[in-house]
Amino acid sequence: MSKGNPPGLDLERLSAHLDRERPGLATAPLTAELIEGGRSNLTYAVTDGASRWVVRRPPLGHVLATAHDMAREYRVISALRDTAVPVPETLLLCEDESVIGAPFYVMEFVAGTPYRTAGQLAEIGPRRTRDVVLGLADTLVRLHAVDPAAVGLADFGRPEGFLERQLRRWGKQLEASRDRDLPGIDELHRTLAAKLPDSPEPTVVHGDYRLDNVLIGADDRITAILDWEMSTLGDPLTDLGLLMMYSEQEAVEGSPVATTRGAPGHPEPAEIVERYAAGSGRDVSALPWYTAFAYFKLAVILEGIHYRYTLGQ
Repeated sequence: MSKGNPPGLDLERLSAHLDRERPGLATAPLTAELIEGGRSNLTYAVTDGASRWVVRRPPLGHVLATAHDMAREYRVISALRDTAVPVPETLLLCEDESVIGAPFYVMEFVAGTPYRTAGQLAEIGPRRTRDVVLGLADTLVRLHAVDPAAVGLADFGRPEGFLERQLRRWGKQLEASRDRDLPGIDELHRTLAAKLPDSPEPTVVHGDYRLDNVLIGADDRITAILDWEMSTLGDPLTDLGLLMMYSEQEAVEGSPVATTRGAPGHPEPAEIVERYAAGSGRDVSALPWYTAFAYFKLAVILEGIHYRYTLGQ
């Protein structure tokens, strides 16, 4: 923990705001550190020496409000708090940018480990690795079993035409960062558009569900699902397709994409799918489309990173 202000977080102003809005929450001067590993929104661990919390805010610089909506993240986490889905307790939302320079929210600090690589999983052994990965499928079943209307999320998204709209949006993102030939990517986009599956009943969708976006406790159970910035109401199989993509990838030397597939004890992708299908009762026969769509999205993300690199950004 640093006594100074980490980038993007003025601790004195944060402390004054907490004293006004949640008197007694913090009882001493605050210290904080930026939690590494986030790809987008900034996440800080904050403490007064006795208690610990997490503060989340948009990245520094100019950002699109719709892409880093603090109120949206706060709303979905708060709504899921009393369900079987493991999420942190939310404590405070501040949409007044004058406090720290951007909207932010505060939530409880949840203990746990985010596993990102096969090497990290190898340290806990084959049996525990198997339990951790299959726990991802079980927890996803619980998320997709939540009735959005029952938790106040009936208007959280637009499920009608969800897949078509998603495919169109990601296609536009590809065009916005295209500066070189990418053999096969246009054919993949056309094929996905021509073979849109019929979506099941809509659910709350996390949007970026993978092993390093959850915390694993000492008992190898998921203690919290994190990073809800892409959540909405939509097709639940998009979450499963993304999980499949990250679960089946073999390690490629020099790749910026982390994979856990090579860890001893890691379940076969088919077993993860079967676990989800058995728990949810959903038809997963169209899953290859959703997995292909996940690969398309990853390719677009990586191409966007490459494009910004060519611009010196």
